[in-house]
Amino acid sequence: MWRVWVGLLLLATPVWAEENATAYEALRVLGSQFGRDALQQIVSIHGTKGDPQPEKWKIVVEDPQGGGVRELEIADGKIDSDNEADRNVAGSTEGATIDISRLNLDSSGAYAVASHTAEASHTSFATVDYVLRTDDRGEPMWIMTLRNSSSRPIGTIYIGGTRGTVRRTEGMFAGATMEDVEGDYDQGEVTGVIKSAKRSIKHGFNKAQEEARGIFEKVKRSFSDFINRE
Repeated sequence: MWRVWVGLLLLATPVWAEENATAYEALRVLGSQFGRDALQQIVSIHGTKGDPQPEKWKIVVEDPQGGGVRELEIADGKIDSDNEADRNVAGSTEGATIDISRLNLDSSGAYAVASHTAEASHTSFATVDYVLRTDDRGEPMWIMTLRNSSSRPIGTIYIGGTRGTVRRTEGMFAGATMEDVEGDYDQGEVTGVIKSAKRSIKHGFNKAQEEARGIFEKVKRSFSDFINRE
């Protein structure tokens, strides 16, 4: 059934891969298999090597019966695996679950915002790793790690899942990548890069953040609306 949604989401989300499901679609599989209550127990969602969407999604959920957490792997519209997970590596603050009623950005929308932000900072990337979890205020947040063709991380973008705000970036703007900064630290010459970044990052980041708001208005989608319109 999820392929029917591809055509609908294409109208609202230009950057879309028909062959791979989005996070919302993976969550719908979870709800179909375990009931809607399971959607209230989500700790974090992970996807790697997205181009733009990953082949598989890993969803960490609270285990009400066992008292711990479980990691479900979803691919091709079904649950491929169900294993116990370590709470310490689940991704969110201990005890925190994602309030999906506050989620207005699917992974396809997060990719659109991240792509525009990367372009604004003159950062080219090949794939994206996705993490959705709560921040320290309990808001859902996408953490998008951009990787080059060699799978090395070149930048990270933090995007609010409710309003689509770009909270912060790492390894981007000011012409400095993660590799640049790591190299300067190795040589003990960090001062020049930091000073240069501080001079130009404010203007570049603020502009990209404002433009990202416009992108969000085009791609935003309430998860509650999505799941209730099956």
